[in-house]
Amino acid sequence: MASRHLARAAQSADDYRRVYDEVLSVASAPVVLHWLGTAFDPHLAGYFGSDDWRIAADAVVAIIETNRENVAGIKMSLLDAESEIAVRRRLPAGARMFTGDDFHYCSLIEGDEQGGSDALLGAFAALAPHASGAIQALGEGNTERYRAILEPTEALSRQIFAAPTFYYKTGVAFMAWLNGHQAAFQMVGGLHSARSLPHLSRIVELANACGALEHPDMAAARWRSLLDLNGIEAA
Repeated sequence: MASRHLARAAQSADDYRRVYDEVLSVASAPVVLHWLGTAFDPHLAGYFGSDDWRIAADAVVAIIETNRENVAGIKMSLLDAESEIAVRRRLPAGARMFTGDDFHYCSLIEGDEQGGSDALLGAFAALAPHASGAIQALGEGNTERYRAILEPTEALSRQIFAAPTFYYKTGVAFMAWLNGHQAAFQMVGGLHSARSLPHLSRIVELANACGALEHPDMAAARWRSLLDLNGIEAA
């Protein structure tokens, strides 16, 4: 996992390589590295030694190559498809790319002539039925069906993960509540209030448009109850 402490203390890419080499050398099983971008945590600016992902990628690839037996792959959460594809193409044989790109996951998972990314996405916590159906279709070689299921969900995911992105869990919890997977829209520390009603309203619209409301009548009733609680008369 990306470390705020290391980001604060490291002076260069060499510091990252030294620390990761030491940690990975005592790993009891192959691990998945996580390159977490500043959209999720501003304290991680310059992680792996540079604010330029192209330069930072050199350190990442070097770490994986040096510790090949102890690294299963890397999850990239930069919300930048270009950077993920570039690193994916540089990974040593057998190392897997896990996409954490909640904006462009459809094309990244499908991949290209040089391979694709595996899914390890926060977005799929809000889209489990779609994710399951799409991945099964892709596994069967039905890319048209895969795209038809998953592409429409990206607009919803972009709304859930809109800036400030680190409040995305509010949207995930909101979707869980709308779909009946939790009894109340409440979060530890009051984080259910981290997003505005207009933001949540757009989530409802986009979830309805892509079919992500598993029980539409229940979702509508719950949304109306939240509006009533805030003194807003539903249209």
